[in-house]
Amino acid sequence: MSTQEKMTGDLFEVDKRLSLKPVVDFNTYLRAAFGDGRCTCVRCITSQGDETDYEFQHTFDLGGQALNRRYALTAGSDVLLALKKAWLSYTKAELGNGAILDLTAIKAFVEPELHKRLVPLFLASGLVKDIDGNLHIQPQAA
Repeated sequence: MSTQEKMTGDLFEVDKRLSLKPVVDFNTYLRAAFGDGRCTCVRCITSQGDETDYEFQHTFDLGGQALNRRYALTAGSDVLLALKKAWLSYTKAELGNGAILDLTAIKAFVEPELHKRLVPLFLASGLVKDIDGNLHIQPQAA
């Protein structure tokens, strides 16, 4: 095989870590974390969708599509557990508590169409807090 053939072959080689069960499960989890449409919880109906005083956002506009967070699936501890499993499987390293979340590394094992869901989910679940533009994992989520 020539050098050119080796280089071309490398371009089309798929990272096998992307097919590991925890990574696949995390991508599936991201898809299931949001429902279609605006939030219809009692609080949102009563406030007519005004989330101004909410600590955590309920409804999201992601790429022109209204989505709502599914609370039963997205507690901070649940999000952290799914993320830790995928992170460990993909990177072979532990995800540190209280650490700054490396969003670029996470996007490496998340399907591109799901990237826009990461930060809204992490913030709305209470998993992370944005401090000076960095996402810090919150100890109470761990």
